[in-house]
Amino acid sequence: MKKSLIAALLGATFATSALAQTSVQIYGIADAGVMWQKGGPTKIYSGGADGSRIGFKGTEDLGNGYKAIFNLEARVELDTGTQQPTLMNDNPGRYLLRGMQGIPAAILDRLQATIQPPGGPAVNQERALFDRTSYVGMITPIGAIMLGNMYTPGYEVFNMADVFESGTAGTWGHVTGGTAGFTALGADIRSKEAVQYRIALPNGIGGSLMYGARGSGYLGRYNKFRAGALTYKANGFDVGVGYNHGYERQGRPSLRTTTVGGSYTLNDTWKFFAGFHSQRNSNSALIPDYLGGWDAAVVPALTAQGIPAATQAALRGIFSRAITANTQQDAKSYQAGLHYRLGSGRVMASYAHQNDRTASNSDANLYAIGYDYFLSKRTDLYTVAAFIKNDNEAQYSPGTAGNPGGFTETPGADGRALQIGIRHRF
Repeated sequence: MKKSLIAALLGATFATSALAQTSVQIYGIADAGVMWQKGGPTKIYSGGADGSRIGFKGTEDLGNGYKAIFNLEARVELDTGTQQPTLMNDNPGRYLLRGMQGIPAAILDRLQATIQPPGGPAVNQERALFDRTSYVGMITPIGAIMLGNMYTPGYEVFNMADVFESGTAGTWGHVTGGTAGFTALGADIRSKEAVQYRIALPNGIGGSLMYGARGSGYLGRYNKFRAGALTYKANGFDVGVGYNHGYERQGRPSLRTTTVGGSYTLNDTWKFFAGFHSQRNSNSALIPDYLGGWDAAVVPALTAQGIPAATQAALRGIFSRAITANTQQDAKSYQAGLHYRLGSGRVMASYAHQNDRTASNSDANLYAIGYDYFLSKRTDLYTVAAFIKNDNEAQYSPGTAGNPGGFTETPGADGRALQIGIRHRF
């Protein structure tokens, strides 16, 4: 989530200035550009620095410090007119198919296409209209309560610490997407089926607590979800600590993340960023999806070939054990960088490291630099160059705010990208 969006949400939620009795606003971002990438096509994309969107938000002053609020925000892919972005390239991710040597090559090819369909949607697979944000709530004298689909406390802190504000080829999230690449979520960005409490005190201290019921989490695969954050926004600081923890459908602990960091602004010229992110997952909530993919795509083919039931069960066992191991995560990541005001724009530069603590030791280092030129308060031009050094089986590839990068051509290959784009806020 971008800082502009966070500011808008918090402004709507915690404003203390006088408001009209009822206020409804239509807003949005139109962002598109071109990316040149190593090992992938030159691509026109939507949502480079910010995901393109259209939103509706409103408040009603109920008196005595109470206000009703709502926010609905829809994804818009300017390059296709749809609501389903794809990966920036179609290179296959190899990590999830490790340890399956006992499965025939033809079946593995079918699995690869099932797990990662070429040109298939990378986000919003359910085609939800308001998949970015959809909630209603109330502000009270002791905080705000909201219900619906919202950004998680942990991810808001992650965004605060990201030099590239969760956008462009330089964003920190391009090397935290899961072990070895965009194979499994490295953070729950939003949670469906959630209730959240937020508070912002006059001294700059704020906090949030979130709980999700069955069907919660970014992909709606959790049995329950809990999260919280503590923040400080004053005296040039915009920092916090956030924690997210999901539980898969059988109630076992799934993805757990801890994020610490933020930024410090000095003299309106320099802005320094630093962040730390820990991600662990021993029981991926996506396992039922992968096993369902085997049953839907592989079993009919094996049956048609006359493969005995016992052999089919043995092959499925190989797949089940391997996919369970390959979706496990244990990584610690950090990022540092800065903004420097130059002319009518800002220089942005960062370094991020993903330290993979699994047996594969698939580390990654991300180096990025860019320039953002403001044509007006609402419109800017940006360019970013990013380089990812992958180790061992890592295949991290630069992406955008709206499109995950996907994978490099082969494990261990470097990921490189250059992008130029334009963003307009309305």
